[in-house]
Amino acid sequence: MAPEIHMSGPVCLIENTNGELVANPEALKILSAITQPVVVVAIVGLYRTGKSYLMNKLAGKNIGFSLGSTVESHTKGIWMWCVPHPKKPEHTLVLLDTEGLGDVKKGDNQNDSWIFALAILLSSTFVYNSMGTINQQAMDQLHYVTELTHRIRSKSSPDENENEDSADFVSFFPDFVWTLRDFSLDLEADGQPITADEYLEYSLKLTQGTSEKDKNFNQPRLCIRKFFPKKKCFVFDHPVHCKKLAQLEKLHDEELDPEFVQQVADFCSYIFSNSKTKTLSGGIKVNGPRLESLVLTYIDAISSGDLPCMENAILALAQIENSVAVQKAIAHYDQQMGQKVQLPTETLQELLDMHRVSEREATEVFMKNSFKDVDHLFQKKLAVQLVKKRDDFCKQNQEASSDRCSALLQDIFSPLEEEVKMGIYSKPGGYRLFIQKLQDLKKKYHEEPRKGIQAEEILQTYLKSKESVTDAILQTDKILTKKEKEIEVEHAKAESAQASAKMVEEMQIKYQQMMEEKEKSYQEHVKQLTEKIERERAQLLEEQERTLTSKLQEQARLLKERCQGESTQLQNEIQKLQKTLEKKTKRYMSHKLKI
Repeated sequence: MAPEIHMSGPVCLIENTNGELVANPEALKILSAITQPVVVVAIVGLYRTGKSYLMNKLAGKNIGFSLGSTVESHTKGIWMWCVPHPKKPEHTLVLLDTEGLGDVKKGDNQNDSWIFALAILLSSTFVYNSMGTINQQAMDQLHYVTELTHRIRSKSSPDENENEDSADFVSFFPDFVWTLRDFSLDLEADGQPITADEYLEYSLKLTQGTSEKDKNFNQPRLCIRKFFPKKKCFVFDHPVHCKKLAQLEKLHDEELDPEFVQQVADFCSYIFSNSKTKTLSGGIKVNGPRLESLVLTYIDAISSGDLPCMENAILALAQIENSVAVQKAIAHYDQQMGQKVQLPTETLQELLDMHRVSEREATEVFMKNSFKDVDHLFQKKLAVQLVKKRDDFCKQNQEASSDRCSALLQDIFSPLEEEVKMGIYSKPGGYRLFIQKLQDLKKKYHEEPRKGIQAEEILQTYLKSKESVTDAILQTDKILTKKEKEIEVEHAKAESAQASAKMVEEMQIKYQQMMEEKEKSYQEHVKQLTEKIERERAQLLEEQERTLTSKLQEQARLLKERCQGESTQLQNEIQKLQKTLEKKTKRYMSHKLKI
C-alpha cells in the first residue's frame, strides 16, 4: 500500500514573479513522493470571485488557500494542496488554486492566458468560477478558451489542417465544471423549471447568422462545446450578508445560508465521485512524479518561448520513466538471480534456465513500467544489459567452477603427490600401483557434487601437467617389458585423446546451448513487445472511439440545434404568412361586403 501524503496546507506550485512562471522545488519534491494515481482539480476565474473557498471545502478545511478580503488578486501563480482522496482509496486528490484572472495591476492578460492554459493541461477536472449568470459579459470574460489553440499544441508536428489538430485536444482535455456564484435568477426556460446543467446547455446555444457580431457571440460557445464534451454546472446562492463576506472562512455552516451550504456539499460530492484520475494519451495514469514531469516540461516550454506541447510532454515523461523502468527491470533480475543462483551450477543449461526465467520477469517489469518506447530504444538497452548480465554470470560460473575444481584436486591428489615425492612408486610394479591409485582418485573426484562446468577441463589440465611424472614412474618400473611400456604409453595417449574429444563435444554443446538461449531470449522479447503493442493499440482505439463519439455527439447537437433553429424560423415565416393571409382575407371580405 502506497503511503498517503498529508499536507497541513497548500504550497505554491508555480510561482508568478514579475510575469515569469517558475516551478517551486519544494512543491515538486512533494509531488515526487506521491506514488499513487492523482485526481487533479484546478479552479480558474476572475479575481475575488471566491475560488479559494470552494477549494478549501474540497480539502475538507475552512482555512487553507488564501481567500483575501480586498479587491486585489490574493493568490499569485498556482498553489497546490495534496490530500488523500475521500472517496477513492489509494488515490491522491491534488487541488490547484490559480491566481485571479483580470487583475488590472498585471497590465496585460498574457500571464492570465498561460495560467489558464496550465490549469487545463495539468488537471483532470477544470472548474471555471464566475459571478452571477451566464450572459455575454461572462462569455467575453472567458475569452481565454478561444485562445487555447494558440497556447497549446497537441502534436510536435501538427497537421496542416488546424481544425483536426484542435479536435485532438478533446482526448486529453479535462472535464469542465462551471460554478456560478451569487446566482440570483430562477432556473427556468419558457416558464418551465430547468436544472443547472440544462441552463448551461441553454446558455451555450449558438445564434443563427454570419455577421461579425454572430461570430463573436458563437466563438467562445463553440470552443467550450468542442473542447469539453463533458460539462457540468453548479449555481450558488449568496452565502451570507455582504458585510460578513470578509470573515467567510471563519464562519460555521450554521451561520451561512442553508441553501448555499447544501449547494457547496453537492459540488464537493460531485467532484469527489466524478472527477477522474489524470490520464494521458494511451491510457497512462498520472502519479506524483509524472505530474511533476508535466509541470517542468510545460514551464520550460513557456520560459523558452515555445508552446506547451502534449506530445512532447509525454515523450519527455517517457524518457524519464523508461530509464527508470530499465533500472527496475535490472534490479528485479539481480534480485531474482541472487536468490536462485548458487555458483557453480552443475551444468550451463541449469544457469541458462534460471537466467531465462529471471530475464522474462525483468522484461515484464519493464513492459509494465514503460510507455511510448519509440523504436523500442529502451527495450533494446534492457536487452543489451541483460545479455551482459548473462555473460557475466557465465564467466562467474566458469571461475567458480575452476576454483572449486582446483581446490578439490588439491585436496584429493595432494596425498598422491606426496607419495610420489617419497618414491613409493619408484619400484618394480610401482607403475601399476600408481595408475590404480590415480584411477581411484579420479573416481573420487568425479563423485564430488557441484563441481560445475569446468570439472573435466580442470581435471584434464591437471593430469596433463603430471604426464612427465607418470612417464618417469613408467620408465623406472623394471618389472615391465619394453613392449608393455609402449602399450601403456599408447593407452595413456588414447585416454588423453578421448578426454580431449569429450571436452570438444562439451564445448560444442555449450555453444549450441548459448545459441539456443539467444534465440529464446529474442523470441521472448518479441512476444512481450507484441503483447504490449496489442494492448496499447486496443487502448488507442478505445481512446479514438471515445473522441470520435464525443465529436459526433457534439456535431449531432449542433445539427439538431440548427434544424430546430431553421424549424423555428420556418414556423415564424409560416405564422407571418398566415397573419398576412388573414389580413388580406379580412380586407377582401370587407371589400366584398361593401360591394
